[in-house]
Amino acid sequence: MTKFSEIQDAFEAYIGDIVYATMTTVDKKGRPRARVLIPVWEVVDGEPLGWLATYKTPVKAGHLAGNPHTTFSYWTPRQNAVSVDTVAEWVEDIEVKRRVWDLYRRTSPRGAGYDLGNFWTSPGDPKLHVLRLEPWRVQVIRGTDLRSQIWKKDT
Repeated sequence: MTKFSEIQDAFEAYIGDIVYATMTTVDKKGRPRARVLIPVWEVVDGEPLGWLATYKTPVKAGHLAGNPHTTFSYWTPRQNAVSVDTVAEWVEDIEVKRRVWDLYRRTSPRGAGYDLGNFWTSPGDPKLHVLRLEPWRVQVIRGTDLRSQIWKKDT
């Protein structure tokens, strides 16, 4: 079994280069819906963990209430790609929101910081919602030779 540390460098490099991810959820009839967003990722106890600052739209909330599984896909024309299959959970705790606000500022893709203040007034803004993204599978594909590496969470 592949340890996440074996693919972490490529994971971080590709996400840092690509930045935007396509998030896919499914409705009650199993139909997919995609939207483009910027999650942030960290490694906790040797495993990836993601966070998404977002609006809690009726479609997104409804889909995740019916099925919390979602996929985040990154792709570049050089054919480098990352797919992250997760279980998403809404988090309302203000301390978590503050931490995620800071993670975006400090560690968003390209290391430049992604200013959530462009969308919300503060971590306490009632329109700011946070999704905790618990990956269970990560695939990294290198475009030069289409080499694929897969990490799966121990279950």
